[in-house]
Amino acid sequence: MSRPTAPPSALPSVRPTARPTVRPRIPHFSSGPCAKRPGYDVAQLDVSALGRSHRSALGKKLLGLACSETARLLKLPADYRVAVVPASDTGAVEMALWSLLGPRGVDMLAWESFGAGWVNDVRTQLKLGDVRQLEADYGHLPDLGQVDFSRDVVFTWNGTTSGVRVPHGDWIAAGRQGLTICDATSAVFAMDLPWPKLDVITYSWQKVLGGEGAHGMLILSPRAVQRLQSYTPPWPLPKIFRMTSGGQLNEALFRGDTINTPSMLCVADYLDALTWCDHIGGVAGTIARSQANLRAVEDFVAAHDWIDFLAATPDTRSSTSVCLRLDLPAERVRALAQLLETEGVAFDIGSYKDAPPGLRIWCGATVEQSDLQALMPWLAWGYGQVRA
Repeated sequence: MSRPTAPPSALPSVRPTARPTVRPRIPHFSSGPCAKRPGYDVAQLDVSALGRSHRSALGKKLLGLACSETARLLKLPADYRVAVVPASDTGAVEMALWSLLGPRGVDMLAWESFGAGWVNDVRTQLKLGDVRQLEADYGHLPDLGQVDFSRDVVFTWNGTTSGVRVPHGDWIAAGRQGLTICDATSAVFAMDLPWPKLDVITYSWQKVLGGEGAHGMLILSPRAVQRLQSYTPPWPLPKIFRMTSGGQLNEALFRGDTINTPSMLCVADYLDALTWCDHIGGVAGTIARSQANLRAVEDFVAAHDWIDFLAATPDTRSSTSVCLRLDLPAERVRALAQLLETEGVAFDIGSYKDAPPGLRIWCGATVEQSDLQALMPWLAWGYGQVRA
């Protein structure tokens, strides 16, 4: 990337642009929890299960729907299984790492903080000996051609804190011997995923569908199930990680019989989001909305030389967690984010704490393109204010 290149010191003054008159109707651009769907009204939720046991017939029915409707809308292969699990995407990933890794060497891919966190867990908590780290700096991907698919492979599809995604699934070997474990929390329902090439897929409700926190989704291929039933890890497994009993898969888990008590209010909220997804054309509709939102930011960036994407190449730009860098020192970038929040036009758009200084604007499907288009002039105005 060649822009922005200005050093952070001795910034020349610029004439501020005019203060915009149009504001985003919904200024929620946080990368998690994310904006609620358009037209959301908590009063519209089906709360018939509140105050009822999640193990009642009604509770199991609704949790089962969360699994089956997810599979239907994502068009998963018929033999893939879907479960609601504890502790958001983090819990789902940890369940997979602790339950499945060990029989083979593992290639760990990391190009931002969450991928680096999985590397740390595998090395320092599971203490696996045969671990290869394929890493890249923020803005870049590791060399995907170096991945060895005779080994297990752990990677994020979309780097939420870097705005860098893998561009497609062609690099994943169809005839792989190991498992592919994919943290897809900010990619599911926003990007086209090659399901037959993925053995474990995890995500959380609060990302692309704008659901509430604390619950994760775990999707398993038949190859992952076979590993679970043929391999027993040498370390103790906490109860919330256990997916088998007596060497057999706990099939009830994948029909809504959760390991621990979920929030039935959050379940109602997720089912509402799935219904909205269905009404706008399913996953094709949510992908199209996210891509249109990215184009709104791309048009703005193309017209201003002081801002650019953190992603090094256009084909690796995230369409959800859009990360931007500016020709400003870190303290002025933070001042810009705070100014826009104070103005009430953009909440929670500062870069992640471990990422390079910049802005991170959520462009997932629940965000309206018109709100992003309204925000862009405020970015220009705010830039002029903090740089002048």
